[in-house]
Amino acid sequence: MARPVEFDESKVLTNAMEQFWKEGYEASSVQKLLDCTGINRGTLYNSFGDKDTFFKSCVDQYNKLMAEQLAATLKNPSLTAWDAVTAYVEETLVKVNNKHRSMGCLLVNSLCESINYDKEMKKVVRASLATIRKALLARMKEAQKKSGLKKGVSAEFATELLMNSLHGARVNARDGKSAAQLKDLVKFTVEAIKR
Repeated sequence: MARPVEFDESKVLTNAMEQFWKEGYEASSVQKLLDCTGINRGTLYNSFGDKDTFFKSCVDQYNKLMAEQLAATLKNPSLTAWDAVTAYVEETLVKVNNKHRSMGCLLVNSLCESINYDKEMKKVVRASLATIRKALLARMKEAQKKSGLKKGVSAEFATELLMNSLHGARVNARDGKSAAQLKDLVKFTVEAIKR
């Protein structure tokens, strides 16, 4: 009787997630995924399915990290709307290690890649980004109710500006901008919409 394959699923998913994050879906060949995870081809297909399914599992792993960040910041009821936004920027752009900051964002990177042309994969990535957008929108609605947005700026528009700024900051992170520079870029957007 064959012995069941033993591996740390979380570690495998984290290593594969970082491979996709760093080099993108297309450039992350099955061989590169095997090399970075230390599993064999049979284990990959039997435990995680094909490359598309494996990528989706890695996005789920990324979403777990994102959920922790959102819980500590944008979804933290003890923070005001603007304090929550500031905390989110700190948590996702400033406090992250240099390695992860320089890789940008798995979701933004994926949208900029050819994966964007695959409708199913696009849905997976967009659903994850929608989670961030929803949390930001809730905070911008809160700010709007308390007259915390500049006149003429709706909560929806403020959310889109913040998402745009965050996406841009993550692309700039891949281009080598420092944590302080990224923070300043987003801070400028915040100041432009905050009353």
